[in-house]
Order: sequence, then C-alpha cells, then structure tokens
Amino acid sequence: MRFASDLAEAVGNTPLIKLRRASEETGCTILGKAEFLNPGQSVKDRAALYIIRDAIEKGQLEPGGTIVEGTAGNTGIGLALVGASMGFKTVIVIPETQSQEKKDMLRLAGAELVQVPAAPYRNPNNYVKYSQRLAEKLAQSEPHGAIWANQFDNVANRQAHVAGTGPEIWEQTGGKVDGFVSSVGSGGTLAGTAMALQPHGVKVALADPMGAALYEFYRNGDLKSEGSSITEGIGQGRITANLEGFTPDFAYQIPDEEALPYIFDLLAEEGLCLGGSTGINVAGAVRLARDLGPGHTIVTILCDYGNRYQSKLFNPEFLREKGLPTPSWLTEGPRSIPGVFTE
Repeated sequence: MRFASDLAEAVGNTPLIKLRRASEETGCTILGKAEFLNPGQSVKDRAALYIIRDAIEKGQLEPGGTIVEGTAGNTGIGLALVGASMGFKTVIVIPETQSQEKKDMLRLAGAELVQVPAAPYRNPNNYVKYSQRLAEKLAQSEPHGAIWANQFDNVANRQAHVAGTGPEIWEQTGGKVDGFVSSVGSGGTLAGTAMALQPHGVKVALADPMGAALYEFYRNGDLKSEGSSITEGIGQGRITANLEGFTPDFAYQIPDEEALPYIFDLLAEEGLCLGGSTGINVAGAVRLARDLGPGHTIVTILCDYGNRYQSKLFNPEFLREKGLPTPSWLTEGPRSIPGVFTE
C-alpha cells in the first residue's frame, strides 16, 4: 500500500500542468507548478511545514505549543493545518483588508484570528511587527510556550524550496527547463527555487505587481514603488532575509490589467480556477518566454485556488470599481442549454 502517514507528508510533489493558451501565444512550453494541490491549497504549505519542523528540531516548539504569525492568509492556513496535524495551536495576525474567504478558512482551520488595520512595514502596528510582539507576550503565558514563525526573515521558508520545489521542477522536466518565474511575498519561493535552479543555468525572473518595490530595486537599486494591485499575499517593499544573496536574471513589473485576463482565460478555457498572484506569475512567464524566444520551457507557480478571492477577483462590481477588465461570462450569469431547464 502507498499512503501518506499524515498531512505533512502530503505537502509537495505537486504536478506540472501545461498552460495551453500561454504556450500557444509564445511558441514555448509554459508549465504551471500546481501548488494549489497542496493540502492547504497553496504554495505556502511548503514554508509552513519547514518552519514548524525547524522550530521542533531546534527545541523551540514543544507539544501543545502555539505558533504565531503575521500573514496575508495562505501561510497562516498552512501553519494552522500542518500545525494541527502535529498537535500545535495557531494564532494568526492578518490585515483586515484581506479577503473574507481566507479569514473564514483560517477560522475553519482552527486558528485564532487577530485582525489589524493595514499599515506599511515601517509602522510599528504593521501586521508582521504586531505578530512578533504578540508571540513574545504569549511565550510568557502559554504553558507549552509560543514561537513566532517569522516567514519573511526565517530562512527555513526558503529552504523548503531549495530542497523541494526546485529539485522537483528539475526532475519533472528531466532537466530541460530554461526559465523559472515567480512573484514575491516573503521571497522564499523565488529565492529558494532560484538557489536550486540557477546553478543549472536556468534563467530566473521576478514578476512584481504594481505597488511593490523589488522591480525597481533589481533594475535600478532603489526600493521604490508606484501604483497598486488587487493581488493579495505578494508585493514586497524590503529585502527580506529570504531574499538576501538572490539576484534575478530578469525582472518584470506586471499591472493587474495585464495579469487578470490570464486568470479569467485559465478558468474559462482550461478549467483552472486560480488566484490573482498566479495571474502575475503567468504574465511574467509569458514575458520571459518572449525574451528567451520560441522553443524554450518556462515554469511558474500556480499559487492557490481562486475561490479564496471570489468576493473580489470574480466580483464584477468590485472589478468595475477598480477600473479592471471584467470578462463577459462573469456578468452574463449561468449559461443555459437550449431546451434544458426552461419553462
């Protein structure tokens, strides 16, 4: 018999899926790493698992202990689910601007949710800094202790991709991968996968949403941002510990207007219901494919399910308010089949 001994063992080893339309547009083979098939339905399960294992190995997390983290949602969901399977409690600090679907899932996963106003990192009440203070406070009162996961500056996050995502891509493509593209939240996915693939000659690209600062940093050396994006969980304004020592071969700045049509087409034409960060990634993969030229193989990350953003990403009123493209099928309602269910 073949089975996973627990939920943690089911994290990773996700398949590659060919993105048909993006491949046809570019003459390249564009593959998506289906990270939405992880148990917590996102790429962040990998970081959650490695952060927890690292804390256990260092003796920082005891049975019955509490994991505290500041997160836009997916890392928190991963920590809550993986943590629960190992006997840990979870407290998650989240910006109140994040989607209701992710907040509901965090609660469903058993996490205690603390919502705070969205604030820049320099603000002492930024959700990350707030979570650090909360972890320190709980460590003094919880009978089994508490740790701060610190996904942004805990390099166990990056190691999950050095040891897992990168080698998986290399093995799945038989070493015939020419490029890898990812956006950045904490930096673990992009930098960790790059550490595994760049030594093999794979070109690695950053896909940065508007409102983030890394595109300008890697192009011109300035942490400067402009514009905004509706994407959640990505976009960074500083060099986290997970990004230290990493340099992309290419850097792209992707507006929502460019990314969203890929999300809508993937759902309508290829059956893939994915979140906004995946749209940024696929748009970046298309740009890299055009820079490298036809005949190359490009891999990117399909980060999470789109149903976590249904109230925003697939809400015509929300999209129109933001002046963003809205597919006709999203506003026309259910398609009817002639002669079926008609009065």
